[in-house]
Amino acid sequence: MTSLLDSLDSRSRRATTQATPQGQVVWRSWGEGPPLVMLHGGAGSWMHWVRNIEALSRERELWLPDLPGMGDSDLPRDGLDADSIAPIVLDGIVELLGGRGFDLLGFSFGSLVSGYMAHLAPEKVQRLVLTGATGLGIHPGPRHDLLPLRGVTDPDARKEVLRHNLGAIMIYDRTHIDDLAIEVQDRSAQRDRVRDRKLARSDGMLRIAHTWQCPVSGIWGEDDVVRRRDPAAFDAAVSRLGLREKHVVRDAGHWVQFEQADAFNALAMRLLVGT
Repeated sequence: MTSLLDSLDSRSRRATTQATPQGQVVWRSWGEGPPLVMLHGGAGSWMHWVRNIEALSRERELWLPDLPGMGDSDLPRDGLDADSIAPIVLDGIVELLGGRGFDLLGFSFGSLVSGYMAHLAPEKVQRLVLTGATGLGIHPGPRHDLLPLRGVTDPDARKEVLRHNLGAIMIYDRTHIDDLAIEVQDRSAQRDRVRDRKLARSDGMLRIAHTWQCPVSGIWGEDDVVRRRDPAAFDAAVSRLGLREKHVVRDAGHWVQFEQADAFNALAMRLLVGT
């Protein structure tokens, strides 16, 4: 049986751009309309947006890369982080769009990459929506409750480890951890080759926010791991981003666009309209 992931993939338009002479970034595109670039989170791939592509592509031309060193994209060099990934992705989308401007929608580590892209090319980024943004100077603490996946080859055992870890860091309500969520995590995480992403645990987003020239909005799940450790510190940090709008979605964890897809899709489309 063809999964939703395979069905979406088969309907995408693929393109590649150069990360280095030896490495490529793989892009997938759907829909028509004003361009919207969507950047996935750490240890992820384009699949982080599996429940958003069909809805958003009805009105927008979506461009989803696998970030360098993740998914189908090559790792151009070791030591990559959000600030060094951003110019690679930026150069790629400028090439693909022939220099046209675009909106940016980033998730988690991808939100940090998006922030650096808006910092590097404020004349190109027309609107920026941060989802589950990191780089706020707030670290959720060590994840002692995560289970190791390395060496787990039994399919049923692997599935249970993935289910447990999704509940620990990504999804608020464990009844929402379905086979699709597990498939996305399993396919994506095993292809993550970018190690030690330090900027996500820094205040990097706060240090560049003053350079943004476009309208910026933020969306977080109410039980996001970045938020729930210290809601007061979270609110103080977010207040420094200069957001046009801030939204906290109920009954959602870090992966808010998956767990509450309908609410997220409607909210994202509203935030990406107008000035």
